[in-house]
Amino acid sequence: MTSDTDDRRSTDDHGHDIIDPLFVGIVTVSSSRADEDDPDDPGGDTIQECFESAAHEVRERVLVRDDYSAIRTAVRGLVARQDIDVVCTTGGTGVTVDDVSPEATASLFERELPGFGELFRSLSWDEVGTRAMASRATAGIAVDTPVFCLPGSESACETACEELIVPETPHLAGLATRHRTEASDRTLADYGSE
Repeated sequence: MTSDTDDRRSTDDHGHDIIDPLFVGIVTVSSSRADEDDPDDPGGDTIQECFESAAHEVRERVLVRDDYSAIRTAVRGLVARQDIDVVCTTGGTGVTVDDVSPEATASLFERELPGFGELFRSLSWDEVGTRAMASRATAGIAVDTPVFCLPGSESACETACEELIVPETPHLAGLATRHRTEASDRTLADYGSE
């Protein structure tokens, strides 16, 4: 029993599990763009460019309103797919009443990755100073898939992707799914490979 992930699974120079290339899903959260069916998506475009410049593949892009259920449904649909290794959302991480991306995505997390938000805000300090505290960027693992919840600005997406997400996610995706390979190996050993 193999999956397309098995073909992309290996270990890095330190023996750490990795999946490379990654298959990526992007969710852009913007009521104004969704209402006007506006194709302009600087945050989503930046995320895509960062992943593709590292030879990863964007498999799906989704545009939703600033709405808890719409965001949660879009992310849940992507993490349930076997052909998506990582999901990034962009938009809705601020402090206004309709900024609900962190809550909608975190409701799906089986395990949080608090270090991502801490590191992202630390890097943002260099760019925006004290305004970095207003970012509620977060990350976690949902259905064995790393999910990153980013602000909507191009600059924030570029910083997060180039400095943190793209370099580390092949390893995170490898770790988050390693138990699937171990279970498959045990099954084959127990029952033969008929």
